[in-house]
Amino acid sequence: MKKPLIPILITLSLLMMNDNVMAQAKITHIAVYVEDLKRSSDFYSKVFQFTELDEPFKDGLHVWFDIGNNISMHIIQAPWEPVTINKNNHICFSVPNMDQFIANLEKLGVAYEDWPGNESTINIRPDGIKQIYVKDPDGYWIEINDEY
Repeated sequence: MKKPLIPILITLSLLMMNDNVMAQAKITHIAVYVEDLKRSSDFYSKVFQFTELDEPFKDGLHVWFDIGNNISMHIIQAPWEPVTINKNNHICFSVPNMDQFIANLEKLGVAYEDWPGNESTINIRPDGIKQIYVKDPDGYWIEINDEY
């Protein structure tokens, strides 16, 4: 009587595996193309206090950071070709305390602005979330908000 149980278990296992294959895609990392690896890695580690991860390439052209939620950011240096960057195309990081984050920006001399471009101004969304925008050393826009 135990033999019919084995095919049922195998069938159930295969069905469960199929569900995993069809699961929603998830983000694992973002890659940022930079002109100067040290300048950009210093920016991301000092401004966002991201922890550097061991990176497998060991070629001096990559730095990996843990940016939370099992997601990493890969900073990749390559021969630079200027890119056109629009504020609409940005990444966003949420912080637990906007005032502390802004104090760190000011200490580091990093300019910030609201969405319309008013310097040293915080934007408040209709839902009450505070947000600011900064540029990294290569001109990429980064939104910072307190939707932590």
